[in-house]
Amino acid sequence: MSEYHIPVLLNESVDGLNLQPGGVYLDLTFGGGGHSKEILKCLDTEGCLLGFDQDEDASVNVPDDDRFIFVNHNFRYLRNFLRYYGYEEVDGILADLGVSSHEFDEAERGFSFRFDAELDMRMNRRSKLTATEVLNNYTAEQLMFIFKNYGEIENTKRLVDMVVKARSIQELHTSEEFYRAIVPCIPKMREKKYLAKVYQALRIEVNGELDALEDMMEQAMEVLKPGGRFVIITYHSLEDRIVKNFLKSGNAEGRVDKDVLFGYINHNLELVNRKVIVPTEEEVARNPRARSAKLRIAKKMS
Repeated sequence: MSEYHIPVLLNESVDGLNLQPGGVYLDLTFGGGGHSKEILKCLDTEGCLLGFDQDEDASVNVPDDDRFIFVNHNFRYLRNFLRYYGYEEVDGILADLGVSSHEFDEAERGFSFRFDAELDMRMNRRSKLTATEVLNNYTAEQLMFIFKNYGEIENTKRLVDMVVKARSIQELHTSEEFYRAIVPCIPKMREKKYLAKVYQALRIEVNGELDALEDMMEQAMEVLKPGGRFVIITYHSLEDRIVKNFLKSGNAEGRVDKDVLFGYINHNLELVNRKVIVPTEEEVARNPRARSAKLRIAKKMS
């Protein structure tokens, strides 16, 4: 049986939190619990860690520890759940974005083109929208937007034309049916990379990932204490652009808001690592998923 999820940049991200034994911390992407377990090692009896994960499968990894609270919901609701559990502020926040190894490896979840399965792709299986619904019911214009903006696919129009033509004959439900429908527009010698982009686009739409990321970052700034750390690991250019912009300017667009009188930037985050942290060659060899990972650390100033 494969490991549920191998944490990426484990030591670097936990060190980046600058953990205080009695502090309150958030692990917004609990998954297999790898990061959470390391954080708990550094906390005393007064410390507390809340772990968020909208995938109910992650609950099997919850540690038997009174200092840990598992929240089976999307991290875009972090502020509400903090208040529910009696906390207004936290000392540090960790988010390891992207899809867990477990979700990729479970064929029936539909996240990977390696398996012939129903095109589901829901991280939260209580939600209604699936990739099958997107492919069969979205308009051509909506599909164009998704594949162009979330997958950054060059031959988007040809791809969408093939999807629309295929579904007019028979609905697309499985990865094999989808593959057969679009195979003529998949570039030779770049099949895996192309399909990865297509699946990424569908997954982002199904789970509302980019909107959730923006909501989470805005709320994180509200609940993080002055001096608190914000540690984020990204995996693809879309989420990395949002994170990079937000940490530098306080908004997803990277729009700089300067004080009219004094000219300084109205933003209370300071980057701890000026240069992005990436995995070592040894880590990538052990865990290929780490290949595209980028770690950024920021500190709240006031």
